[in-house]
Amino acid sequence: MNIDPNLDLVLEKTLDVSVDKVWAAWTTPDLICKWFCPEPWKVTEAEIDLQPGGIFRTIMQSPEGDRYPNLGCILEVVPQKKLVWTDALHPGFRPAPKFESGAGLAFTAVIMMEPDGNKTKFTAIGRHATPEDKQKHEEMGFHEGWGLCADQLVNVMK
Repeated sequence: MNIDPNLDLVLEKTLDVSVDKVWAAWTTPDLICKWFCPEPWKVTEAEIDLQPGGIFRTIMQSPEGDRYPNLGCILEVVPQKKLVWTDALHPGFRPAPKFESGAGLAFTAVIMMEPDGNKTKFTAIGRHATPEDKQKHEEMGFHEGWGLCADQLVNVMK
């Protein structure tokens, strides 16, 4: 996959769990609720229809109880290898109203995983439309937040 340093954020980590566990954590709504937000935030609801055009929806809740819905469309599913979704589209590939996501910007998430012995080489890519959106997402804590979430995923799946 081509990475554009002006538009894309990339997080790479080796996760101390197998690919099948990483895949299950990313594709099972009950599991998403256990790790997908950096604590003390939490995911209170998740819905995934694991097919192109299917829904990828979460509701994140702040420690103060404020709720942030995120509604997206799954673009690509390669079991135990790759999951791609975007909040620029709603399910069924329907264009989304601008800035409807909890992040306040549209982006496409590319999640890739491959075996590394009993571990998983994990790559998360946030693809953005503009350098300003990329910078905003980076300033929101993309690397720190997604890194913490990856650690939480490992803890849940162990």
